[in-house]
Amino acid sequence: MLRSQIKMIIVITISFSLMMIFGVGHKLLNDVKLSTWQITASLKKNEIDSDHDWDDWRKNSTVDINHSYIYVHNLRQDAEARYYFSPRADDLLQKKMIKVPFINNLYYRPGFGFLYRRFVSSNGIYYTLWQNIGPQLSILIRVIEVSAILLAVTLVLAPIYIRRLTARLTDPLTDLSTSTQVVHQAEQSGLIQLPVPSQPTEVTELAQDFNHLLALLNQRQDQQKLFVMNAAHELRTPIATIKSHAQLIDRHGADHPEIIEKSVTYITKESRAMQQIIEDLLAILRVETLSLTLTRMNVTTAVSAIMQPLEKTIPQKLILQLEPDLMAQTNLEALEQILHNLIQNASKYSKPSDPIVVTLSNKENGSVALTVMDQGLGIPEADKAHIFEHFYRSDDVRGSIPGTGLGLAITKQFVDLIHGHLSVADNPTGGTIFTLLLPSAIDTTGQSSHS
Repeated sequence: MLRSQIKMIIVITISFSLMMIFGVGHKLLNDVKLSTWQITASLKKNEIDSDHDWDDWRKNSTVDINHSYIYVHNLRQDAEARYYFSPRADDLLQKKMIKVPFINNLYYRPGFGFLYRRFVSSNGIYYTLWQNIGPQLSILIRVIEVSAILLAVTLVLAPIYIRRLTARLTDPLTDLSTSTQVVHQAEQSGLIQLPVPSQPTEVTELAQDFNHLLALLNQRQDQQKLFVMNAAHELRTPIATIKSHAQLIDRHGADHPEIIEKSVTYITKESRAMQQIIEDLLAILRVETLSLTLTRMNVTTAVSAIMQPLEKTIPQKLILQLEPDLMAQTNLEALEQILHNLIQNASKYSKPSDPIVVTLSNKENGSVALTVMDQGLGIPEADKAHIFEHFYRSDDVRGSIPGTGLGLAITKQFVDLIHGHLSVADNPTGGTIFTLLLPSAIDTTGQSSHS
């Protein structure tokens, strides 16, 4: 980075200096051209045809004889003199001029320096002006010297400044990298945060993003640990029951045959419970990797079709209150799974005589609200924030009502897949109301996907 920035600054400085030298040189050359044009115009105007004309022009002219050399060649038949020379002009012409390449009318004469030539003629009289551009060259040389000094100062100061600037950027990055390695090698559990430098802003934002990512990973890790612990805990009970009854049969089955039937019943019951837990765990994994296509559909028709087979699986009466022809952007498979889980959950915590009411209505914002309302035990306020967590079950129902605590967690995953929103509230007459908000249909052919 240091070398690249120094190269860039050197290139910029040299380019700027060359442009400035070229611009100043071009301006000075144009000034010389204008000056020589004015002098030759004055000569043509006075039409020097005699000694009197020449003396009169020299007396009234403001030409700097130290830098201008004039040669007049009169070819008229009646000319008093053929040649007129300004001071040192005849010395100038005694040696051949050296042409400077690429620049018109610019010559070099040893002993005189660089000269600009202008040649004009009028009425048989030829005027040649040699303008010494020494003063202009001195200005241009001064500009070159200043540019060289500027370049030298830049070469000295730029590395120092760039090193400090680079250090301000790289030092926080180095500290961040070191802290990241410490986090990587850390054996202790818990959330570890990276130091957040106050500047530069980019590194500050990067460190904050890293900390946000670490917090998210730590949260995921905690959730994974909790999930494994809960799964192990839920599986431990049926396994322990099966093991104990198997041991009971092994030890006393021959002497007490009557215990075999009872133990086999317990083993079958716990095996089914364990099988249900495993199936729910596999369902969670399938939902996490599931890809659904959302389509515009008639939710009224879909819900009505889904509810028909569900009526035969529960003892409670199902009451449907569906507004006709409600359209939403959703997925039939996910909607079927959500309804199945909510109905089964309502049935589990309700008496057989208490009906379950399913309603479908349109909201002001265009979304469709699907509610499942029961008159069962209800959910304590403290438990509502946790009911969608894996394996979570209230202490009031754990052990008394069968279940794995995974049904609502799976339901929430399906709701997220269809971009819906699921909430829970108390039923004023007792029980619970689950409300699913489905996104409105965007158009007649609109489709979106979620993985």
